[in-house]
Amino acid sequence: MARFWVCVAGAGFFLAFLVLHSRFCRSPVLRNFTFAVSWRAEEILYRLDVGWPKDPEYFTGATFCAAVDSLNGLVYIAQRGDNIPKILVFTEDGYFLRAWNYTVDTPHGIFAASTQYEQSVWITDVGSDFMILWLHGENGTGPAKFNIPHSVTLDSAGRVWVADRGNKRIQVFDKDTGEWLGAWNNCFMEEGPSAVRFTPDGKYLIVAQLNLSRLSVVAAPPVGSIGECSVISTIQLADQVLPHLLEVDRKTGAVYVAEIGAKQVQKYVPLNSYVPPFGS
Repeated sequence: MARFWVCVAGAGFFLAFLVLHSRFCRSPVLRNFTFAVSWRAEEILYRLDVGWPKDPEYFTGATFCAAVDSLNGLVYIAQRGDNIPKILVFTEDGYFLRAWNYTVDTPHGIFAASTQYEQSVWITDVGSDFMILWLHGENGTGPAKFNIPHSVTLDSAGRVWVADRGNKRIQVFDKDTGEWLGAWNNCFMEEGPSAVRFTPDGKYLIVAQLNLSRLSVVAAPPVGSIGECSVISTIQLADQVLPHLLEVDRKTGAVYVAEIGAKQVQKYVPLNSYVPPFGS
């Protein structure tokens, strides 16, 4: 029995030594070890597709955003920079198809909306004009006021979710009337959200936090309630990766993250038991 307790004490001392050494000596091997230990406390829902894209050398600027055409199996990526193609097109498998550099100057957001009859890609650019249906645009911290509204998405119940980055919250509105429905801020005390998208089943939101280089999987509230934000899982990216905007494939549930710090787009795929088949 004495030998058993000696072994337990020795193991505890060894783990404590690893944690202290990784913190103060910055050993990459030990950091990876302690990182893996910390992840076991929560459910892991996504894995990085390390083979995507097949041709990363086409990323030649700051990758600001991505869009997925699930119907045709295409991924559109917008990047900023001088004398480079602004829009890159890949297959969902990561193969480069084509690029173009006309009609786009400084892209910030991109959205693909295709049908069986036509392919459409919408790009937000500096100086673009829009038709206004309703507007909440006053700068401030109160309800329906904003400080760097950075990303917008829509759920199946007709609610508009806005990443109010500067105010460190997500605000929710009715898509038809613009009525303010509520806000989440308890998940964003350190850093405001820079991007927000729903998973295909509508059960979760994927949220990016730029300066923390973090992705969070957040439980979506039921219809008729906003409630409190509840984080189910997180994906901690490397320092200074800076995830700016993201997109979710409506067919496969894959998440494409545009990283302006790393100047690349990475793909995360859900584990098999997480996202049901499209249309189920």
